[in-house]
Amino acid sequence: MGLLIFRIQNMHRITPNYFRYFTPSAEMPAWGLELSAAGYTYIASGSVYPPARHPADHDFSWSHGRVLEALQIILVTAGRGQLELLRPTKPRAVNAGTAFALLPHVWHRYRPDPEHGWTESWIELRGPIVDNLLATKAFRSDNHVHTDAFAAGLDAALESVHARAREAGPGFEPELAARAYAVLAAWSRSQATAVQPSHMRRAVIAAERHLMERHTEPVNVEALARKLGVAYSHFRRAFRIHTGYAPWKYVLHLRLTQARRLLLSSDATLDHIAAHLGFSSGFHLSAAFKQVYGISPDRWRRQLLGNTYNRSRL
Repeated sequence: MGLLIFRIQNMHRITPNYFRYFTPSAEMPAWGLELSAAGYTYIASGSVYPPARHPADHDFSWSHGRVLEALQIILVTAGRGQLELLRPTKPRAVNAGTAFALLPHVWHRYRPDPEHGWTESWIELRGPIVDNLLATKAFRSDNHVHTDAFAAGLDAALESVHARAREAGPGFEPELAARAYAVLAAWSRSQATAVQPSHMRRAVIAAERHLMERHTEPVNVEALARKLGVAYSHFRRAFRIHTGYAPWKYVLHLRLTQARRLLLSSDATLDHIAAHLGFSSGFHLSAAFKQVYGISPDRWRRQLLGNTYNRSRL
């Protein structure tokens, strides 16, 4: 507890209050992600919330709530308060170390406890990367609150954004986009921490290492789960959250990634590559390759090598 208090006190000293809103840039689509706003604010007990001077399209009151067009990630680093999404629902308590995501076009409202206040650290993001994450359910309305965000390093990732955002110019900055990617990664880690018991998390990490080292060998994922002492149905779900793939799809991803390298770096036949990577035949390798990439491996190799040759003649 003493270490946590020291950490929070230090954050107050090195992280002065600020918020900034950035003008949308024509460069954003090329990078896929843009920081549209960011802020860090200490809200003292009894203070008016939200603070004044926010743009009209971001300002709100507890009585009316708000709807945004972009994604916001908010971390409460100290204090406590309330959050409510998708009315009518009962407000839920928010304590220090809790992060929550405000999804585009979803009604919400939140506020610090008037008696205790809170400290909030937040960013707002938009772009194709955000659209893709929303489409693939990486951010979901039923899993929008993560209670162990400190352990996932979300506070440090946000502070890195703040350190640059305070001094950044008005235009698009790739460095801010890069730092925002780290926040998304930390959010993903906090999601995995929230849904996985520690034993399951250790099992998933051990399984990932095992499959990376032995993905060319015959794989029995259910037997691997039993060996690690976890139920397969829960293990499969936890593994997918951690890696983005179901266990067998992860093995296939590793094999096909290596197949692409061998296709470009050697003259080996499909049968030879298939035998090396654990496929039963070149035909099965070709079928799996085409299903994932939409093109046969032979044609993919010819296209890539042909482009490389043509560029070398320029």
